[in-house]
Amino acid sequence: MATAKKAAAKKTTASSSDNSNGSTRASAPDAADMLNPLKNLKAMTDRLQELNLTGGASKMLESGQKDLQALMQANEKSYQGLQTVVQRQTEMIKNAITEWQTAAKEMPGKDPKANLAKLDELGRQSFQRAIDDIKELANLAAKSQADAFELVRQRIQANVDEVTKMLKRK
Repeated sequence: MATAKKAAAKKTTASSSDNSNGSTRASAPDAADMLNPLKNLKAMTDRLQELNLTGGASKMLESGQKDLQALMQANEKSYQGLQTVVQRQTEMIKNAITEWQTAAKEMPGKDPKANLAKLDELGRQSFQRAIDDIKELANLAAKSQADAFELVRQRIQANVDEVTKMLKRK
C-alpha cells in the first residue's frame, strides 16, 4: 500500500515537472524543500533580517532589566514583610509568657477555687488575645504580599504599555 502511494507521488511530481515546460522551479515548495532544515533556516534568517528592529535589542534588554529589578523589589518587600511578621509574633509570645508567669506568681496559695477562677479568666483572655494576634499577623502578611504584588503589577502594566506603544508606531 505504501509503495503504491510513493509511486503515485513520484508520478504526480514527474507530471508536474513535465507540465512546467522546463521552468526552473514551481511556485509552491515541494515536500523535500519543506523537510530540508538548511533551507528552512535560510528562509527564517531572511525573514528575520527583513524585520525592522532598530533599537529593538537594547529596548528588550532594558525591559528585561526592569523586569528583574521589579522582581527583586517585590522579593525584598515580601522578605521585609515576613521579618515584620516574625518579629511581631516573637513579641506576642514573649508577652504571653510574661503574663502567665506574672499570673502564676500572683495566685493566692490558700484558695484552690480562687486559683481556678483566676486561671479560667486568664485562659479566656489569652484565647481572645491569641485570636486578635492571629488577625493582626494575617493582616501584616496580607499587606506585605499586597505591596510586593503591586510592584509586579506595575511592571506588568508598564510592559503592556510598552508593547501597545510599539504596535501603534508600526
